[in-house]
Amino acid sequence: MAEGFGGRPVYKRALLKLSGESLKGQVAYGLGTEAVRYAAEQIKEGADLGVEMGVVVGGGNIWRGQEAEARGMDRATADYAGMLATMINALALQDSLEKLGLDTRTLTAIDVQAVAEPYIRRRAIRHLEKGRVVLFAAGTGNPYMTTDTAAALRAIEIGAEVLLMGKNRADAVYDSDPNKNASARPFDHLGYLDALNLRLEVMDTTAISLCMDNQLPIIVFDLFEPRSIRRILTGNRMGTMISGDVGSPLSEKV
Repeated sequence: MAEGFGGRPVYKRALLKLSGESLKGQVAYGLGTEAVRYAAEQIKEGADLGVEMGVVVGGGNIWRGQEAEARGMDRATADYAGMLATMINALALQDSLEKLGLDTRTLTAIDVQAVAEPYIRRRAIRHLEKGRVVLFAAGTGNPYMTTDTAAALRAIEIGAEVLLMGKNRADAVYDSDPNKNASARPFDHLGYLDALNLRLEVMDTTAISLCMDNQLPIIVFDLFEPRSIRRILTGNRMGTMISGDVGSPLSEKV
């Protein structure tokens, strides 16, 4: 990936995965106003480059289906509740984006007609072609599927050229937990198989497999690094790229 000439984008269409944690910011639970505004500003920088921006929003700042299941709730029911949590996050982000002057549409995989359009692939692509930021809520609409899997699926469906995994204060993929191991080293580039086999918890295995099967590159980066989305979209290397095999053992460390 070469640096864009004069700050020009090297991608035409990108999909950003925002975790619920990244929208929490400094608050213990729910939405952090400053974090949501900051995420919106980052997305606007990408849209201002002329890149067609899609966003899949997680819901972990409000609800986690697996945790509810561990407390005795039916897993499918817990996952549907999590989909509603992503709707709350998407609407909050939509509001922040519109206050910045961006034309925005929220598309949802479950039927919530009063506040969002149903997800239809051709409609989503048409919105992107018209320069609108498209927010994808409610995951895939199916229980047992994470919003990481939804991000990979939507990126492939809309023909995105890159999947951006915006993390909350995590600047790359490391060979071990940097919070527990001071000697942990970041990867500059990982092959898909390495990301799967090393079980580095980058994203769930279904999502990585989807990207591998469709040769969709993934960039894992710190969303809260200043101008990170703009820098990536104009070809600057940040965080960890996950793409085709890069040798044996398929990875390059910084």
